Formats: sequence, structure tokens, C-alpha cells
Amino acid sequence: MKRWLVAAALGLSVTCVAKAAIDTYQFRDDAERARYQQLTKELRCPKCQNQDIADSNAPIAADLRREIFRMLGEGKSNPQIVDFMVDRYGDFVRYKPALSSRTWLLWFGPGILLVGGFVVLAIIVRRRRGAAAQGAAQLSVEERERLAKLLEKEQTHD
Repeated sequence: MKRWLVAAALGLSVTCVAKAAIDTYQFRDDAERARYQQLTKELRCPKCQNQDIADSNAPIAADLRREIFRMLGEGKSNPQIVDFMVDRYGDFVRYKPALSSRTWLLWFGPGILLVGGFVVLAIIVRRRRGAAAQGAAQLSVEERERLAKLLEKEQTHD
């Protein structure tokens, strides 16, 4: 039984290694290689959703890497390549989408929610303080005197 488990684990590890794709592209110079690496790091894999195309083993990521290499070879600039990918896959393909009328909520939504939370918290605290002050103001003269005596006793014991 142990032999079968070892054989199965070995078989799975071999298939995992075989699936790991390594791109071997020949770049003209180091600057082009750096541009390629930068572009593949800043573009998101449409299938993996939370992984850049440089680290993804999905077939679509391999296609995108190949497309980026082709466009670099054609002499296209980084903004042209990113615009092509956005036109094809939408703003989702960028980790940092451009600020536009369609993405303003993505950029400012968390800040708006945070400020709104602080406003709600301040309102709750203010209402509770007001209720406590009203409760103290509603004490009768007898109750106030008794409270004052209790507070004096407490202070003398400290």
C-alpha cells in the first residue's frame, strides 16, 4: 500500500513540474527584458484573478505573455500594450486601473466607507453621552445629595 502511495505522489509531482511553463524569449537588450517583466507584473491574469500574468501558469496568461513579447518586438510602447490589453479584457486586467468615471468608486469607495463609519461612530457616541447627561439631570435633589455623599466616601477611601 505504501508503494502505491509513494508512486502516486511521485506521479503527481512529475505532472505538476511538467505543467510549470517557462517562457524562453530572446530579447534584443536588457531594457526590453525589463519592460517585458514590468508589463507582465502589472497585468492581471483574467483566469486567476488575483495573480499577475508573470506568475500564472494558466494558458491565457501564457498567451498574454506571448502577445506582450510580440508587441515589444513590433516596437510598441508600454502604454500602447496596456491599452491593447484593456481594450481586449477590460479594466480588470490592470492591477491599478486608471482613474475614470467608471473606476472612481473603486479608488475612493474604501475611503468614503471609512469616513462614513467614523461619522456613524461619532453620532452613536454623542447620543450616548447626551443620554447619560440627561439621566444625571433627571435625578431629584435627594438622589443628587446621596450620590454626592457616595462619591465623597469613595474618594476618601482611595
